[in-house]
Amino acid sequence: MTNNLSFSWPRALLPAVVLLVLALFPWVASQFGLDFYIGFVRRILVFALAAASLNFIMGYGGMVALGHAGFLGVGAYTVVALTEAGVTSAWIVWLVAMLFAALAAALVGAVSLRTKGVYFIMITLAFAQMLYFVFVSLRSYGGDDGYTLAMRPLLGLGLNPMDESTLYWVVLAIVAVALWWLDRATGSRFGMALAGIRDNETRMRALGYPVYRLQLVAFSLAGGMAGLAGALLVTGNSFVSPSSMHWTQSATLIVMVVIGGLGRRWGGPVGAAVWLVLEEVLKLNTDYWHLPLGLLLIATALYAPKGLAALLEWRAGRIV
Repeated sequence: MTNNLSFSWPRALLPAVVLLVLALFPWVASQFGLDFYIGFVRRILVFALAAASLNFIMGYGGMVALGHAGFLGVGAYTVVALTEAGVTSAWIVWLVAMLFAALAAALVGAVSLRTKGVYFIMITLAFAQMLYFVFVSLRSYGGDDGYTLAMRPLLGLGLNPMDESTLYWVVLAIVAVALWWLDRATGSRFGMALAGIRDNETRMRALGYPVYRLQLVAFSLAGGMAGLAGALLVTGNSFVSPSSMHWTQSATLIVMVVIGGLGRRWGGPVGAAVWLVLEEVLKLNTDYWHLPLGLLLIATALYAPKGLAALLEWRAGRIV
């Protein structure tokens, strides 16, 4: 019993420790004159949420969607449309952005989930590219050049949205709650049923599970979370362009999940953090930054096929 507790307690406390470190980061960064990195870490948090939402359907549900960034773009452009219409509350625009992205995911999933395998991948890609070209054609929102927000949506409660640290803490709280909810969802009966469909869809149908309905709900929820990530991203950057929903961005999200670990609790956040940090460091030192990142993906596939999150969990177990 003592050994089991010694192994479980550090792992149980790890999320709280990570959250505490992230919460203290703006204060530490300000002390050392590294205010730029407050926005950078906030961007990592947003992509951690986007990658975790993709991991929810791909890692736990077995649905390899090559168009997930499309929902991120829907959420971002919903913020643009609402602020252009005069809606100033961040909480309203974020909620509506999440709902619109979930609705878009439901419509895409209603068609895509009637196919399997490579056909599902290609149809989700096709829908994402359709969304991409729709927003490229919207000249009122900048078209291919993108759109710059005149001002950030208001947070209310006496919070200043123009203060980078304040916005950071708000994003951190939202992402933490969203990741907690996704973690609880994967451990629920719904999550277990989704994993069962991934492993043996025929058996789950024979047991009476509504496979299509469960997959569609999961796909819609993941799309909504991606839309929330897009809304937070455009709020922080005050800028959005159709490139955020191009298929290459969807491919990057898949790579993040694979590097972090398919179906691992921390797969999405770890993959997003490693990818974005290495991308930032390599861009500062070489014009050929794609090559090392490609080598990282190959090395992960060869030596850590379950992802870096699984490797870190194994190392933590060995140390403890």
